[in-house]
Amino acid sequence: MKRALVLIDIQEGMDSPLWGARNNPDAEQQAARLLARCRVQGLPVAHVRHFSTRPTSPLHPDQGGNAIKAIVAPEGDEPVFEKNTNSAFIGTDLETHLRTRGVTDLIMAGLSTPQCISTSMRMGCNLGFDVWLAHDACAAFDTHARSDWRAGLPAMTAQQIHDAEISMLHGEFGQALATDDILKALA
Repeated sequence: MKRALVLIDIQEGMDSPLWGARNNPDAEQQAARLLARCRVQGLPVAHVRHFSTRPTSPLHPDQGGNAIKAIVAPEGDEPVFEKNTNSAFIGTDLETHLRTRGVTDLIMAGLSTPQCISTSMRMGCNLGFDVWLAHDACAAFDTHARSDWRAGLPAMTAQQIHDAEISMLHGEFGQALATDDILKALA
């Protein structure tokens, strides 16, 4: 067993008001704690950032929000994989990078829970990786609530969206664990 940390879309553009209110304002700090421990222990770290193809997205290259936040910025030879889909694995060399290093187990964290985190965790599991999701190192936004698909459906809060997604992922596509529990397991 060899574990690696995959940080997904912790980018400056995620602070845009376009996304709406979010839950878990401490997600980046929790991700930084995981990153620090993995670096100390010499575990592989991979960074993934989104390059949207929608010109109005805060994550489109012309909008200036693609930089990884300083709190979890890559150091040394930590690779950065660029994607334009919700999966960290589609259109990137992430899987090959992990497999050539003998990685079998992943720790995932980042933004946003119901989109790129969910898709990447599901795909990581389907590719045969054992995935731990640091649920408190992720966050959702209230604009993810799509109440227009069924008339009268109340909009969900960012916390409700986050909790619902984590509940669907846990046990089916890996384990949802608190950062403190992951840090204890790595000790």
